[in-house]
Amino acid sequence: MNTRIFLATTGKGIARAISRDNGNWQIETSLASQTARCLAADPLNPNIVYTTVDGQGILRSHDQGQNWQVVGNPGYDVRSLAVSPHQPGLLYAGIRPAGVCVSQDGGQSWSELDGFRRIRGRRLWRSPAEPPDWRAYVMGLAVSPSDPQVIVAGVEFGALVHSDDGGRTWTNHRRGALRDCHSLTFHATNGDWVYEGGGGGAAVSRDGGLTWQRPKTGLERGYGWACAADPKRPEVWYLSASHMPSLLRGQFEPPAHVYGKSNAAIYRSSGGAAWEKLNGGLPDPLNYMANALFTDPSAPGHLYAGLANGEVWQSADFGDNWQKLDFNLGAVYRLLILS
Repeated sequence: MNTRIFLATTGKGIARAISRDNGNWQIETSLASQTARCLAADPLNPNIVYTTVDGQGILRSHDQGQNWQVVGNPGYDVRSLAVSPHQPGLLYAGIRPAGVCVSQDGGQSWSELDGFRRIRGRRLWRSPAEPPDWRAYVMGLAVSPSDPQVIVAGVEFGALVHSDDGGRTWTNHRRGALRDCHSLTFHATNGDWVYEGGGGGAAVSRDGGLTWQRPKTGLERGYGWACAADPKRPEVWYLSASHMPSLLRGQFEPPAHVYGKSNAAIYRSSGGAAWEKLNGGLPDPLNYMANALFTDPSAPGHLYAGLANGEVWQSADFGDNWQKLDFNLGAVYRLLILS
């Protein structure tokens, strides 16, 4: 039996679930009572994982998240990480206020990519989630699996932008993409496909992030959060979503972030067809938001959902049927699956 490891940021450190040959799961915790915001695995080394901890900077693990060491500090509030699948030790960090930093040495030293600060309209970006100064930040960051020079970055709340020269220069907001980015990912192997979840639902690009469409048919909820795509079939992708807050009803906090009252669902889009709400054993609605969706590059058709209450659900048939795995991580904000 191949050992599977689930890593999750919980808001109070990192939880680690390890499958054993007897079918049981072992739960470990690290970085207790610390705010770990990001998780990123190194595509070139299955043992290396990165996270960020408020006040400490970038931490790296060489043993799949069991032990962590501080390796460097960009000097900014880091909100997203992306590890290059092309060059060992090349990392990008999305920061607050909105910008992108780069490291060439595995996170030890960092420099800011100044071209990001020259994006038109940047001074108008504001995040409703960041009172009292409302500073926007880079929430989504992804490197193309096909072209090492192509990077996409999504701001909460402001723009989705594209670079084709490794981050030295950036476009303005790409028309059709969501300006309120919550998650952003390339397909695992096909660099033409990019997926975004955010305020307004979801958006998809089929040309590496240059042009975007917002499929809405069948999507009953407009507050998109996590997205993922099947590793073999890029036209099959998934979104977790809840309802937009209603100011008329006095809702200022999005229901997605209300513990136990998220009224959320997971949706699937296949080949451009209308969105389908996935049931097949999932709670309906999801009272706890699916903060993380994850597919396994080695297992097409498999989809995992990490819920805010620490549950992890698995489907082996593209989301048609689901089962809850026999462990609880306490909470899930970001999720990785290692093997």
